[in-house]
Amino acid sequence: MRKDLAPGEQVIVTTRPQPRKLVGAALAFVAAPAAAAFTSAWIIRGEAARLVPAVSTAWSPWLVTGCVLAAAWIWLAYCLPRLLRWQGTRYTLTSHRIVARYGMLRRRDQQVNLAAVRGVTVHQSVLQRILRSGNISLETGYQAVVTLQDVPEAVRFRGFVLDAIDELPEHAEPGTDDMSDYTDEAFPWELREGGRDER
Repeated sequence: MRKDLAPGEQVIVTTRPQPRKLVGAALAFVAAPAAAAFTSAWIIRGEAARLVPAVSTAWSPWLVTGCVLAAAWIWLAYCLPRLLRWQGTRYTLTSHRIVARYGMLRRRDQQVNLAAVRGVTVHQSVLQRILRSGNISLETGYQAVVTLQDVPEAVRFRGFVLDAIDELPEHAEPGTDDMSDYTDEAFPWELREGGRDER
């Protein structure tokens, strides 16, 4: 059972990494069956036997099966893991902390208390600037830096973080600088999709 939010704590925003890393998987998802179908038709027409005389028409069913299995392998070994990795990663900002959640079957949850954050930096490549995403580094003191990779609307997300830090009560304790891990059963709050909560 998931724990509730701490008293007075609110979810500000929940997001996933920029989906640009799924472009290759999406292209492979479409191209693999298309290539398998084209190659299978080429084999069935007897082109393989003309190209390699040692290959008889009796081999055609086996070669076609090989094409189908190759396409299925690309789907399962290349496309699916990347989709699950993206689907299983979430960044949640609350009024007290930031939580990064990774994985679906094997889950890892990490948190940084906002009271421990000493600096927030956005790093963007040229492509990330075009897509308005970026890597957000959270400096928590003692040379400790936590980085959230490929956060969409990175500049806006940083603004949310800075606003949440400004709104922390003055008596808030700095907390620890280390990341804390939670199991799936001990995730500290319900994740909610969408933008910033109305106050």
